Amino acid sequence: MASSFPMPGKRFVIGVPYVWLFVFFLLPFLILLYISFVDQGESINPFKPIWDPQTGILSLKYENYWSIFRNGEDGALFKTIYIEAYVRSIWYALLTALLCLVIGYPFAYFIARSPATVRPALLMMVMLPFWTSFLLRVYAWKGILADQGVLNKLLMWVGITDEPILMLYTNVSMLVGMTYVYLPFMILPLYANLVKMDFRLLEAAYDLGASPFKAFWLVTVPLSKAGIIAGFMLVFIPAVGEFVIPSLLGGPENIMIGRVVWDEMFTSNNWPRASALAVVMILLIVVPLAFYYNATAEKK
Repeated sequence: MASSFPMPGKRFVIGVPYVWLFVFFLLPFLILLYISFVDQGESINPFKPIWDPQTGILSLKYENYWSIFRNGEDGALFKTIYIEAYVRSIWYALLTALLCLVIGYPFAYFIARSPATVRPALLMMVMLPFWTSFLLRVYAWKGILADQGVLNKLLMWVGITDEPILMLYTNVSMLVGMTYVYLPFMILPLYANLVKMDFRLLEAAYDLGASPFKAFWLVTVPLSKAGIIAGFMLVFIPAVGEFVIPSLLGGPENIMIGRVVWDEMFTSNNWPRASALAVVMILLIVVPLAFYYNATAEKK
């Protein structure tokens, strides 16, 4: 009788990603969760015990979470700087993901339809920015968008404008930087999905009288749905907690949740509240994703 357990080699292959997720996701998350309930007080130690071994009482400071949703001045709910930062972060992450999709889909489609001999070179061009430091690429955009930067000098030289246009430290500059940085994360999964598509289906749609746009909308887009979702998630999730780009390219009013967590942890030295903010941010992303994948699995 065959054993219902996988072979040792298979168990090892299956176990490696589980170990990776435990060490680099679950364990750090549990550490954050622990710190988020600590009553740090005047101490500089964020790892204070939350359980008294003498009395056996578990002391959890829920105020670290409650202060995220309640305004300390008037007690109003959902009117705090933290909620505003969450909403702003989700909004800009959604805009970034949509811009990456609009720009990246034609790129991925073009690469997928290119001859097989040219695709490696085109993919290399997409990945070339990763060979340069992330920080240097963001600083380069400061030089492009500054009042005396490359773009403003070009516009004045052409005669489109007589004086520099304010582009740096605005919503637009921040979105430009985030879209530029995360665009490859949209192109690569879309390409991986589109390159496997049977383009004879488009020819069949043309033979049945469909226009090029209708064939694209009814055939190509549905078949690339998995790539769209994967690319959207790969852009949206890191963009929500982005810290560097809003700090260097965004204005002072564009305080996203990554900057708030940084300030709470390193400026205010309030590690428990910073950990609570991080835990809530993770839950805001993971819980909807879990519901989505559960609903998708039930449909299948």
